[in-house]
Amino acid sequence: MDEETRRQREEAIFAAAYDLLAEHGYGGTSMLRVAKAAKASNETLYRWYGDKDGLFTAMVRENAARTRQVLVEALEADADAWTALANVAPVFLHMILGDRAILLNRAAAADASGALGAALSAGGREEVMPLMVQLMQRICATGGDAKTATEWFLGLLVGDLQIRRVIGQLGAPSGPEIADRCAMALQALRVLLGSPSVK
Repeated sequence: MDEETRRQREEAIFAAAYDLLAEHGYGGTSMLRVAKAAKASNETLYRWYGDKDGLFTAMVRENAARTRQVLVEALEADADAWTALANVAPVFLHMILGDRAILLNRAAAADASGALGAALSAGGREEVMPLMVQLMQRICATGGDAKTATEWFLGLLVGDLQIRRVIGQLGAPSGPEIADRCAMALQALRVLLGSPSVK
């Protein structure tokens, strides 16, 4: 199977899994149900993902892929750290406030086993956060703790938006709303770190 065919098959599997997750929750979404809905073999799913936790970890990783890519490219290119942070902020915010991330978080909150929450952490936070801290280390090169600064920035950027989306109190933000939120968070971080503002 070539890479493009595999990518298309995975997208069909992920789409089926998201639909089933919305209808049945994590506990009611089995590998067999996903396979049938995606018109794939159960054996293929187990061969590719190992088990249901592996499938959902792959879905979380795929959802976070664009954020991870922007961070990796910025680190490899040795780009200006503030510019790179300004570029990654809207991508990150779109990702965690997007419909798929919200569906995953709603299901994780209802999953008493904690398995989906662990998959969210493994496929998302544990992969993106170290890269974000690496980028923040450049901003904090003249002083300050990069991990603390990253936590400050994400707190400023996300605030309670994600939980409000999860509980249905807030709709998906528009592009201009995302841009305004990112600008506010970046400016506030500059104030906290004592960095000169950009006009």
